[in-house]
Amino acid sequence: MKVLVVGATGGCGRAVVAELLGREHSVTAFSRHASELETGQGETGQGGSGQGDLRTIDGDVTDARAVENAVAGQDAVVVTLGISENVMRVRLLGPAHTALDVRSRGTRNVVAAMKHRGVRRLVVQSTYGVGETSDRLSLKDRLFFAVFIKQQAADHGVQESIVRESGVVWTIVQPIYLTDDSVADKEFVSTTGEVAVRKVSRKAVGRVLADSVEKDEHVGASIAVSTAS
Repeated sequence: MKVLVVGATGGCGRAVVAELLGREHSVTAFSRHASELETGQGETGQGGSGQGDLRTIDGDVTDARAVENAVAGQDAVVVTLGISENVMRVRLLGPAHTALDVRSRGTRNVVAAMKHRGVRRLVVQSTYGVGETSDRLSLKDRLFFAVFIKQQAADHGVQESIVRESGVVWTIVQPIYLTDDSVADKEFVSTTGEVAVRKVSRKAVGRVLADSVEKDEHVGASIAVSTAS
């Protein structure tokens, strides 16, 4: 399968690129610095013994033409957009290098390109605590959202609305607090918002994103992802 990963150099972006390559898919990695990715990414994939093909495109997801060119010829698109800057700085001053609404603007461009190019399958990483899981946050989590990531969470909400109204075949993946654990513990996936352990490794999220590309089990659903207890 030919899969475009948008936001490919972030933590979960790198994880899903590696996972897809390990499953022998042909992956196009799209981000502003995609060419920094190593061609050996797929060695850490958990779903297969082979090595897929990796192509990189340096581009800005807010550039609609660049996105459409990247989407052309793909079978599926995975979106893992985010802002990799200090959350307090972003809250007070705004991001220095990325548009604050990068998630919604980028996803809107992806959806438009998919419709124009006839690509149907879309998997989007959002975050736990947005949309259907907003009422499942603890008081501590609600305070964190309000103080540190209010604007970013709001943009995730807009992003999810764009996905739900897109008319393509979509799945939204909502991981709880992300970690950089080197070992991908067994993930717990729920369509009703339940979580087990209130954290999950980016490697495990990469596996869930890849599963969502390959399988139709969660089409038209938002799934919460945590570490299994």
